[in-house]
Amino acid sequence: MHQRGITLEEIERVMNEGWEAPDAKPGTWGRVLVFPYGREWEGQYFEEKEVRVYYKLTPEGIVLLTAIARYGKGFLRREE
Repeated sequence: MHQRGITLEEIERVMNEGWEAPDAKPGTWGRVLVFPYGREWEGQYFEEKEVRVYYKLTPEGIVLLTAIARYGKGFLRREE
């Protein structure tokens, strides 16, 4: 997570406030949330950060598979 610039707090917000990731593979769940960013990441300025979390549901609970961050602006958001 650290290498991708994702915090535990962001993952928690994605899981609680995000919308379903349409590209999750069968048997896997995904959630997406776009955050205002307004700072530099690896030497380049970005207005927004999109965080995607992919996970599986097991009898023991949620198993986090991966978290992905994309930096930029104008990310698509869930239609409400």
